Amino acid sequence: MTTAETSAAPADGARTGGPNASSGLKIAALATGFVMATLDVTIVNVAGATLQERLGAGLTQLTWIVDGYILTFASLLMLAGGLANRRGPKTVYMWGMGLFILASLACALSPSPEVLIAARMLQGAGAALFMPSSLSLLVSSFPEKRQRTRMLGLWSAIVAGSSGVGPTLGGLMVSAFGWQSIFLINLPIGVIGMLMTKRFITAPESHAQKLAVPGHLIWIVALAAVSFALIEGPQLGWAAPAVIAAYAVAVVAAVLLVVRERRSENLVMPWTLFSSAGFSGANLVGFFFNFALFGTIFMLGLFFQHAQGASPFVAGLELIPITILSPLANVVYSRISGRFANGPLLTVFLLVAGAASLVMTAVSPSTPYWMIAIGIGVANLGAGIVSPGMTAALVDAAGPAHANVAGSVLNANRQIGSLVGIAVIGVVLHSTSDWDTGVSVSFLLVGVMYLLGSLCAWRLITRHERRESALAGAAAARA
Repeated sequence: MTTAETSAAPADGARTGGPNASSGLKIAALATGFVMATLDVTIVNVAGATLQERLGAGLTQLTWIVDGYILTFASLLMLAGGLANRRGPKTVYMWGMGLFILASLACALSPSPEVLIAARMLQGAGAALFMPSSLSLLVSSFPEKRQRTRMLGLWSAIVAGSSGVGPTLGGLMVSAFGWQSIFLINLPIGVIGMLMTKRFITAPESHAQKLAVPGHLIWIVALAAVSFALIEGPQLGWAAPAVIAAYAVAVVAAVLLVVRERRSENLVMPWTLFSSAGFSGANLVGFFFNFALFGTIFMLGLFFQHAQGASPFVAGLELIPITILSPLANVVYSRISGRFANGPLLTVFLLVAGAASLVMTAVSPSTPYWMIAIGIGVANLGAGIVSPGMTAALVDAAGPAHANVAGSVLNANRQIGSLVGIAVIGVVLHSTSDWDTGVSVSFLLVGVMYLLGSLCAWRLITRHERRESALAGAAAARA
């Protein structure tokens, strides 16, 4: 970015009508990429049954269509965070948006499940580029902590709102315009986002940093091998040579990564940050939360259509309680975050989500919809506090100076949670003989994941916040 562009950016924001209008435009620009990435996950889940029918995709291929995107997304996030440090987050954000738009067009033109899987992987690569950069740009755009916390809540509300309309919008578009339209919608959204980012976001300084390319390649191989084993295991058989080989590759890659990280100064993962209980806790919460949330969406999208005979549009309407309450809870978070610490908030609301999910183990194809809606609504009312809460806890623990890499680590852990959650729920659905058992086991796993997240929030994030509060109090007393 040139000096002229940099100096013009604040004035541009000022011309929009003062600080509030400027802040809103910045948030809208930075949320666009996240909106596309999140919208794509929820829309594709609703379109799953249609993709099986129109493209002839089996359950294993459908799992790859969802998880192939998440695989490249998760495996490239750390590399993308380092690239953002080296080339500048605004530049990398724009690269990612451009790649995502092109990949979305390729998805819409896919003639077969195999081509769609490849295009979805390209989408994941684009999302990996812009996701950590968006958090870094948000932190640099709002350096004051209280304002940043409020903006994180608003940012999360915008993203959660897109998730809320995703299932309904996806079902409507699939029914009215065909499955290709769920990818074509990314084109105008992406172009608008790129134009707003160029206009309203000031590029922070980049930092010369050598990329740990060999380590990142090992990381990619490990994740790909685990994904192959989990997704192909039910189809090929858990003792099949290809599945056993995949697990062996994953183990060898993990060992090589550990050896490399111990000997190299240019690390893939910022291990020193994990010495903070708050940072470790936020990442564990992110993994368990995404496992539960996206595993639920994947399972219910198929359940409503295959077990209860709903059309894509009706299934989209029926999924509204999963996500419609999340943006409302995000707004509530932005109002109460100044009065309550993140650790207790995360503990309580993850506990609520876990308890509601365990109650849902009684669901069967004959269960009235209103009962399902109440259960998943309560679970996701709690989950709506979690997303901004764990992000704020992470940024507070890592500090603004580490926003790029911290955002990359959190998003990587969250996407790995999504990948594993969808793959494991796919294994459950593939291995059970009826929907009664499949749904019960799925909700049991989801409930356990939420409860594990609650435990991590209480034991790690709350402990970190109490320690930091005590240190601040002691410092104030000495002053």
